[in-house]
Order: sequence, then C-alpha cells, then structure tokens
Amino acid sequence: MQTRNPPDKHLNLNVRGMGASATVAINERSNELRAQGRRIFKLGLGQSPFPVPARVVRALQDHAHEKDYLPVTGLGALKEAIAGYTRRITGVQRERADVLVGPGSKELMFLLQLVYYGDLVVPTPAWVSYAPQARIIGRAVRLIPSSADNGWRVTPEGFERICAEDVGRPRVVILNYPSNPTGGTYKLEELRALARVAQKHRVVLLSDEIYGEVHHKGQHVSIARFYPEGTIISNGLSKWCGAGGWRLGYFVFPPSLRWLLDAMAAAASETYTSTSAPIQHAAVTAFEPHADIEHYLVQSRRILRALGRWVWRRMSKAGISVHEPAGAFYLFPDFEAHRESLARRGVRTAPELCERLLEETGVAMLPGTVFGRPSEELTARLAYVDFDGTAALAAADSEPEGRLDEPFLRAHCGDVLEAIERACAWARG
Repeated sequence: MQTRNPPDKHLNLNVRGMGASATVAINERSNELRAQGRRIFKLGLGQSPFPVPARVVRALQDHAHEKDYLPVTGLGALKEAIAGYTRRITGVQRERADVLVGPGSKELMFLLQLVYYGDLVVPTPAWVSYAPQARIIGRAVRLIPSSADNGWRVTPEGFERICAEDVGRPRVVILNYPSNPTGGTYKLEELRALARVAQKHRVVLLSDEIYGEVHHKGQHVSIARFYPEGTIISNGLSKWCGAGGWRLGYFVFPPSLRWLLDAMAAAASETYTSTSAPIQHAAVTAFEPHADIEHYLVQSRRILRALGRWVWRRMSKAGISVHEPAGAFYLFPDFEAHRESLARRGVRTAPELCERLLEETGVAMLPGTVFGRPSEELTARLAYVDFDGTAALAAADSEPEGRLDEPFLRAHCGDVLEAIERACAWARG
C-alpha cells in the first residue's frame, strides 16, 4: 500500500514549523482555560479594553448596506480624511494620493516586505510579528540591540552600526513607539538623531505609530517630521479607536516613495482586492475632528496612565525591574532579581516563567523570547487591559480632572491589580 508524504513535507520551508502568532495563541489558550472554569487574568493579548466610540459605531450602522468593491488603495473620502488627520496630528503635509488603506496595518507590513527587496531591521525587543513576516517571505532579519539601561530604546549608535556594515544595502527599518512591548517612547532629540542616521543611509523607515494616540499625555511626535522623504507612517483603528476586530489600517507615504505605494497596491489587487466597504465608510468619521472622539481619547489616556503607573510602582516595589510606561498599555518586566528563588522552583528561562505563572496564578503574560530576547533573560510582556473599558470610561467622566486614584482603579480595573499582586507574590516565592 502506497503511503502519502506527511502534509508538512509540502510546506514552504520558511513556514514549516511555525505556529500561530504568540499573541493570538495566548489569547486562545486563556479563553480555553476560562471555559474550563479557571480564573484567568488575560494580560497576554494587547487588545484595547475600550469600546469603539459611539459616533463611529453609528457611522458603521449607517453604511452597513455598502456592498461594492472599493478602489484597491482605499475609499477616496477615507484617504482624504486620513491625509487631513496626518497633517493635523503630525504636522507632516500629505495628500490623499499618498495614502494606502488595507485590512489592518499588519497586512500592509507583510505586503511592504513582499514587494521591497531588502533586509528587515527591527529593534529588540520588538512586536512579535515583524520578524516572522520577514522569514515567511524569505527576507534577512537584523536586530538592533537595546537594553533595559536606556529603557529598551534604539540608540543612533546601534542603528548606525547595522547600516554601516554594508553601506547602500536596501533595508526596511521599523520603529514602533509608543512601544509594544515596553510602553516606552522617544524624546525629540532622540528622534532627530535616529532620523539623521536614516537619512544618511537612505533607508526606508516604517514608523509604526499604531499607539501614537495612546501616548498617555497626548504628546506623540512622528519621526516623519525629521525624515519626511523616507518615512512611511503606519497607523489604523485597532488601538486608539478600540476597533481591532474591524481590521482597518493604513500607510501614509512620502511622494518620493509613490513607486512603492503603487507596487503594494498591485500586490493588494491580486490578494485581498480591497478593504471592507462598510468599515471604510465608517472610518471616515473616526479620522475627522470631533469633540466627542477627542474626549474619548483624553479619558482613555487618563485611565491607562493611572493604571500603567500603578502597575509599574507595584512591580518595582516587589523588586521586579520595569520602566514607567509613556504610552500604549504594555510593560516589559524583568524578574532577574528573583532568579535564585525562581531557580529553586525550576524556573530558569522566560518561557518557563510565563508557563508556571499561568499555571500557578492564572496570570497570562508572554515571554520576552517572542519579542526577540534571549531565553535565559527573565523578561515578559504584560498588557494591562483586562478590565471593562466601557464602564471605566463612564466612571472617569464622573471623576474630577487630574490623576485617577487607587480606589478608582480598584473599583474599575480590579482584575489587573489583582493579577499584578498575584504575580509579585509568586515571584517572591
């Protein structure tokens, strides 16, 4: 009897052995454990806890009947709104012809690497999908080292060393800030210095600003201001608008990279064709200036700032090394100070740390290894999002202006506080 080859024999070698994205996998596992009746604190998947603003939901309802295929590059009115939003928020002058809309910025990042033949350069730690996308396509991946000593930020010197190794080599460099996984960001002088290196080596710089509107003080600055001719701005609805499942992202190109936009549009026309029509029509409203959406952002930032600072202080008090977050809803703690205690319990690597933490406390985090860090480094990423954002926003409206206090957090973000207290107690043994 003739036997068939195992199915994986026919897989692309770049894909064989790959599992699901770590963020997707931890969310699915957390849901499975909850379904089994366990109490699980979901600090693994970085999904906004806040609802889609009511105005944007109404716009989707109003356009639910839209059924036609839209232009590959995006609905004209949406591209106009995004260009206006970019000018208003970043001060960078862009027009509708500079915008490419896609079904999530993640898909657009994949297409960028597909059509542009060059190395991918990313900092470490970095979001979990940058490097896997490059490996699927067959691109070389170079990591720019960083360290906890400077808040896990890329330095101009580290950036320069990578680019100087082979001058003129085509590269796509991704800079993501506020950062997933650290919650950190850059100062103006740091952005200027990084931009000078990018200009010197004429790299294609992808500025992933998906968390820009979730800067806790509303003070995000785009590096495109300092390297306008070579920077593509990546953004979307998922993080600041609470609409991850809507799957709408966009790239804004400088005119000098129009050829790259055209190449991505050609690839898009042969893959996803166009982004969901009702979602695009609704998104026009999201990118227009509205007082109620601005209020939503102010209150969202207020809650995240208070909660992020509480988590940072609590973990620091427990001897866990972590930097104060400046934006997004992540922290990247290092449990090194508890290495001896953890080793006595058989925990010596980041994957072991997160596995045991989940099994013994119900707290789900991701190991630093999936963000490009060494296995023996006891780092992890936590997303402080396991709370009812709708209720928290409503409650924040009743609170006086200023920083929200611990009683507010206990009342409306209590699961996150309990999760952190469990993790700290577990680390101490």
